[in-house]
Amino acid sequence: MDKDSKSLQDLIENNRKWADEINEQDPTFFPTLAQQQAPDYLWIGCSDSRVPANEIVGLLPGELFVHRNVANMVVHTDMNLLSVLQYAVEVLKVKHILVVGHYGCGGVRAAMNNQKLGLIDNWLLEIRDLYHVQRKRFSGLQSEDEKVNLLCELNVARQVHNLCHTSIVQDAWARGQRVAVHGWVYGLSDGKVNNLNVTINSPKQLSEIYRLEE
Repeated sequence: MDKDSKSLQDLIENNRKWADEINEQDPTFFPTLAQQQAPDYLWIGCSDSRVPANEIVGLLPGELFVHRNVANMVVHTDMNLLSVLQYAVEVLKVKHILVVGHYGCGGVRAAMNNQKLGLIDNWLLEIRDLYHVQRKRFSGLQSEDEKVNLLCELNVARQVHNLCHTSIVQDAWARGQRVAVHGWVYGLSDGKVNNLNVTINSPKQLSEIYRLEE
């Protein structure tokens, strides 16, 4: 057995141990989980392998609906994200949508630099635009890490608004469904979440031009 095959087998064995431990603690857990999922939360986060959504907030499988992409972006032409969002809001009836970035994000750092990386340059263009528009806020910062971390926060706040500009979220509000969108940033160095206090739960919190009214 080669090294790669051994590594994959290790993953399978880890899975068996995990499943056995859960089953020992609660024999009804998996049969119940197989019947339905009823999460209250949708997590939109970064694909970074160091940011495990369920573990960060201490939730079990079935309690958190998850979508991840590079730099936790909400792009209005991204059918993958929009499909996840619609299913979460209209079918699962989630009450909270969490946009979760993380400090030191490689995607955000790449957006600050002029190095050509390929296709991902197009994906990160909105973050680069944000960096340009907000450039005065970075003038007093000395290190690149400080600038990256500030841009991580600004990007999360921007994506919270992008989510609330979608017809999916606004239609939910129009029919009286309670949905709140929150912005968090996770710290890789301490494992703690920083709540940016940019929660939006009503179209009244949006600029008038973005309110979709019938």
